[in-house]
Amino acid sequence: MALRLYNTMSSQVEDFQTIRDKEVRMYACGPTVYDYGHIGNFRTFLAVDMLQRFLRQSGYSVRYVMNITDVDDKIIRNAARDGVSVQQYTAKYEKAFLEDSAMIGIQQPTLVRATDHIPQMADFVARLVEKDIAYRTDDGSYYFRIAKFPAYGKLSKKDFGGMIDSARVEFDEYDKDSARDFALWKAPKPGEAFWSTSIGAGRPGWHLECSVMSMEELGETFDLHAGGEDLVFPHHENEIAQSESLTGKMFARFWFHVRFLLVEGEKMSKSLGNFFTLRDLVLKGHKPSSIRYLLTSVPYRNQLNFTFDGLKQAAVSVDRLRNFRQRLNCGNFSPGSNPEMQSLATETTDRMKAALEDDLNTAQAQAAIFEMVRRANAALDSNAVQKEDIPSLLAALEKFDDIFAVLNDDDAAKMKQVFEWAPTEGRDKDIGAELRDAVQFAQLSGADIENKIAEMEAARRSRNFKSSDALRTELTTAGIIIENTKDGVRWRRK
Repeated sequence: MALRLYNTMSSQVEDFQTIRDKEVRMYACGPTVYDYGHIGNFRTFLAVDMLQRFLRQSGYSVRYVMNITDVDDKIIRNAARDGVSVQQYTAKYEKAFLEDSAMIGIQQPTLVRATDHIPQMADFVARLVEKDIAYRTDDGSYYFRIAKFPAYGKLSKKDFGGMIDSARVEFDEYDKDSARDFALWKAPKPGEAFWSTSIGAGRPGWHLECSVMSMEELGETFDLHAGGEDLVFPHHENEIAQSESLTGKMFARFWFHVRFLLVEGEKMSKSLGNFFTLRDLVLKGHKPSSIRYLLTSVPYRNQLNFTFDGLKQAAVSVDRLRNFRQRLNCGNFSPGSNPEMQSLATETTDRMKAALEDDLNTAQAQAAIFEMVRRANAALDSNAVQKEDIPSLLAALEKFDDIFAVLNDDDAAKMKQVFEWAPTEGRDKDIGAELRDAVQFAQLSGADIENKIAEMEAARRSRNFKSSDALRTELTTAGIIIENTKDGVRWRRK
């Protein structure tokens, strides 16, 4: 079975076919760096991260580009409000985005910034004007003439047959059900930041930025364009119109859109008090691995209901996987091989691959790995796992983690880092007590725990029970459950 993905353009699941054999050129709309990213943003970024991970695992060479929108109406307005330059204003939030992305295991794509491509954007506009597809207004702004692109609406499936030519919209933030000539280039207003270019002073429109940067990095036609479902219209519709009008070629072959999430069954909103950044969740004591696991647990085209009970269950699931791997790595096994375990590992790997090839069905991939864990744990309990079975079972786990990236036990270091960031961001310092408790439960690495258990066992054998009991208490306080089994001491996290 080959990879099949839902293509928003065709409104159906299709075989994913690339322009060049086993080579993928893909572009994703990244953050607009005017504030911290929220969990809805990061659900989209994680879905795209998992897609590119799976493409690489499947043998594709991947050129993955993401834009940083570091100039738009909000940024211009907020920078002026704070009395700083656009670059000074956005630097803080771009840094936070990169830190947050690393915190939840997003592999960094090739990043391109709007402000690094201003001359190319001005040239793009000039070429559209030459073709009479764009026009200049009296104030020095430039607009795209939608009536010149009859296919407008083909991505969003909206009918714009009755639209009025030259009815313009001045801002990027506008009624998403309206189709009017949109701004390619905006003349500066008094006190606003601007760039001097071949077409005059001003700044690019939001839609223009992505067209110019994606085609510069990936070519006039590339394989896949990704983003959140809110970008289908008008942003991606406008990208298609201006790009295809200029080149006469298909812009992107596949359109990959990630659905919004709900929080506790409601739309996320600051007014409802259910608006969370990644840092908010970590400061409440939740592990980055748990956040990543939950945000990737529901297939990208299905609505995810983010709940705090779900986040706690995600932590349990991650710990179960980590503890299973620890059991495989540290157990004492008899020589030989059990064909049933070998078959289980192969079957699991095949099931995960088939699930991800089926429009990136992350839920079914998770189900496959946990079925393996359940059956292998039962076999371990009955001494049915042998030494030569371990590499196969571990290899299946690693295949899973190549995509989901939750097995590395580094939550404590990441949580401590967020706690260090918090005071400089005006956060409530009282929330630190919750984080300190959470770090205490996560701060010991697997190697630390193994070393302390070895010290505890050595103290017990030498009849130094006071030291042995103190080490056991230290581990218990740190959230480690210690079990004495026939194979020796086993441990797991609460």
